[in-house]
Amino acid sequence: MPRTTRVNKTRKVLQHLLKGNTISPLEAFNRYNTMRLSAIIFNLKKEGYPIANIGSKEYAIYEIEKASEYKS
Repeated sequence: MPRTTRVNKTRKVLQHLLKGNTISPLEAFNRYNTMRLSAIIFNLKKEGYPIANIGSKEYAIYEIEKASEYKS
């Protein structure tokens, strides 16, 4: 996959989270055609975004903490 596609999917997931929404792997696949949500979340955390998994060990659901502090 070209790097620009990966970056665009990452930014789409970030914008989704910054709007105060949660996201699951199934929703990420359906909305953004990505099967690598955990990798996207890992990279966003590495960039400094405070993202938490509010799901269970079996099924991840991610949200950004204090979304109002970040500009979308």
